Amino acid sequence: MTNEKNNTINDEVDELNENGELTEEKAVETVFDEVEKPEEIEVNTYEGEIETLKKKVEEAENRYLRLQADFDNFRRRTRLDVEASEKYRAQKLITDLLPALDNFERALKMEVENEHTKSLLQGMDMVYRGLLDALKKEGVEAIEAVNKEFDPHLHQAVMQVEDDNFGSNIVIEEFQKGYMLKDRVIRPSMVKVSQ
Repeated sequence: MTNEKNNTINDEVDELNENGELTEEKAVETVFDEVEKPEEIEVNTYEGEIETLKKKVEEAENRYLRLQADFDNFRRRTRLDVEASEKYRAQKLITDLLPALDNFERALKMEVENEHTKSLLQGMDMVYRGLLDALKKEGVEAIEAVNKEFDPHLHQAVMQVEDDNFGSNIVIEEFQKGYMLKDRVIRPSMVKVSQ
């Protein structure tokens, strides 16, 4: 309130008071009539803006949650990839060594007659067993095939014969050993299966 308005109100109150007509209610009415009323604010305008802002905040939160979920999935996939590469790190080397193991097995099946050849085979057998032990430490295991039921995940059937001595779908003979690295088949066994 400005000083002029204060003075006007005070003058009116004094004048009414001198005439004896001033009551408390009249004084209050006079004061409130002169007081400036604040401008009325359009509430509807702000409500619309508030709704718009709420929607934007909600969209931002949803975007944030989706990004967080994507990042968590990325971290999980990366961790699984690192674990898998660590778990199967030696697979390429092992795959390259398998033909050498096959050759050792063929050589060790030879029938020998003289002592010199026997000692040579003993040396080869020691090397072969050393290789097998090293591979076993890495998690490599030979797949059992003979007299087992044929499993297409573990065995590769190259022949199928009828044999009354074996039940249906049983591995009769193994032509080439199969190997697993931990829980992954590196090479399936090549086998003959009964019908």
